Amino acid sequence: MRALINACVLTPEGYKDRQSVVFEDGVIISVCEGKVRPENAVVMQDLGGLKLLPGFIDVQLNGGGGILFNDCPTVEGIKTIGEAHRKFGTTGFFPTLISDDLDVMARAIEAVEAAITQGVPGVLGIHLEGPFLNTEKCGVHDPSKFMNIGPNELALMSGLKAGKTIITLAPEKTTPDIIRTLSERGVIVCAGHTQASYEDAIQAMDAGLTGFTHLFNAMKAMESRRPGIIAAALEDKRGWCGIIADGHHVHWAMLRLALRAKVGDQIFLVTDAMPSVGATQKSFSIGDETIVVKDGKCVTGDGTLAGSDLDMISAVLNAVDKLDVDFVQAVRMASALPARFINMQDRLGGIRAGLQADFILLSADQKVEKTWIKGQAVSYETSV
Repeated sequence: MRALINACVLTPEGYKDRQSVVFEDGVIISVCEGKVRPENAVVMQDLGGLKLLPGFIDVQLNGGGGILFNDCPTVEGIKTIGEAHRKFGTTGFFPTLISDDLDVMARAIEAVEAAITQGVPGVLGIHLEGPFLNTEKCGVHDPSKFMNIGPNELALMSGLKAGKTIITLAPEKTTPDIIRTLSERGVIVCAGHTQASYEDAIQAMDAGLTGFTHLFNAMKAMESRRPGIIAAALEDKRGWCGIIADGHHVHWAMLRLALRAKVGDQIFLVTDAMPSVGATQKSFSIGDETIVVKDGKCVTGDGTLAGSDLDMISAVLNAVDKLDVDFVQAVRMASALPARFINMQDRLGGIRAGLQADFILLSADQKVEKTWIKGQAVSYETSV
């Protein structure tokens, strides 16, 4: 049994000063007031009144530390990506595979299975972003990889035994029956890179679709008489919306409007991060396309956005600065809300008894000073 004492803890009820957090075997036992050293507990650290936050969860993470998951669908690749993002507060993540061939998808799924089995810190499952997308909204995805969903693809997509699987597809490029089958097999189905109409989106949600990948980006725009998929995502309480809060993917005004319009508390932060995050090298390749980080955004030679150079603590701070949300809500958008989206709120996303001991310690200047995953700590230079 271990304890962190004298912390300003962000609990489900808000900040509480002078708290002690006790955990054992990677699970929180109690959160109690005062500099308490429980019987039989080893005090790991007096946190000196600094903020202790729940760990961040990123459900769309293409790469980091110089690694693109597509190029390195291995346990070591996943480990490198996770370590790169952990220093920015991400303690739970879904390695995300951009549209690729079936054999690469199979290797990626096997790698995630092995990573979870071997206990690689933070891995929660896999996100397959494509290749079942609309060529009219391909973005940086290679449309030559796009395909329809048949029995073999269904079996592959629902084959992960350990962890969760998220699928991003274009609803108009498949059928409600296929969406229903995926949902019934436990897959979290999202819409993205799509020209779906409002009616297509509602029909897909009726069949089990629950998520919208990087809201606004690579989606049919709203019009007065053709509201499209974005209106359905914001209006329907079944829809969970990921947003990239970097100031490049979506204008801040549109994100503010989305937060005001969305029915329910169901907009959460993602990074859509690329290999440049946590790496000194600020260029990389996707297939034959060279991507460079320019003015804080990842772009191709013709200026097409190609994922982001965003990390989670920056996304949280951006939300506070630009989206008219307070710090507590911004942290919820990076922790409790994605945990609810993936239906893991009974394990992740907060600091209370019974949840996994995943924490972030912030320095006084709001940099990530230390993280814990399942109670295991890693420290960082606060200048990072």
